[in-house]
Amino acid sequence: MNRMSSGYALGLLLTFVGVGLADEAKVIKPDLSLVNDGKTFNVVNANAELTKKAGKPTIVNLKVKGGDIPGRSNIGLALVEGPEFSEGTIELDMKGFGRTQPCFLGIGLNVVDEKTFESVYFRPFMFSRGNTEAIQYVSWPDNGWKKLRTPGYVAAANPVPRASDWFHARFEVTAKQVKVFVDNAKQPSMVTDRITTREKGRVGLWVDSGNGYFRNLKITPAN
Repeated sequence: MNRMSSGYALGLLLTFVGVGLADEAKVIKPDLSLVNDGKTFNVVNANAELTKKAGKPTIVNLKVKGGDIPGRSNIGLALVEGPEFSEGTIELDMKGFGRTQPCFLGIGLNVVDEKTFESVYFRPFMFSRGNTEAIQYVSWPDNGWKKLRTPGYVAAANPVPRASDWFHARFEVTAKQVKVFVDNAKQPSMVTDRITTREKGRVGLWVDSGNGYFRNLKITPAN
């Protein structure tokens, strides 16, 4: 190889390495072990308990304050501090408590506070083949779960996780839609239109009327 061709090859290599580093830099992996430090996260109307075992991912058990309030939702959040999120991809693992204990857990989007937000969340106790209300989109305060418990805003999980197991969720967020993928499926379980007047807001862990487990949060903002 002559000097010109070797220099050209080195240039290409540096270009590809640079692109790889740029792509990697976009990925935000908030340290869940710092959920209570008051800087990495802002925990709203909830308590966050940590479980950390050697060599294992940190697990956050997010518990809403006040628990279940008959007749209405009670929202708890652990919001990621820093730049607000507009469009991109959010991934994480979640776990409920099986089919006998109701559990509502997912992500908050465009969050102002526990009364003004969008959310896409799961009902693990409803994980069963053909159950079309296992996943739901809401946009508070005007479009809660009762109003939007209709086709287009609820969906079945496909594939269907075991109700008491960890499952992986990926949310692809654009200005108009959210696509929800379960356990690395190639096809989305849900494609839902967003109802919002805001372009961006906080994003984070979300629970309603109880608690749920979270780990491996990863956020990739769009270009």
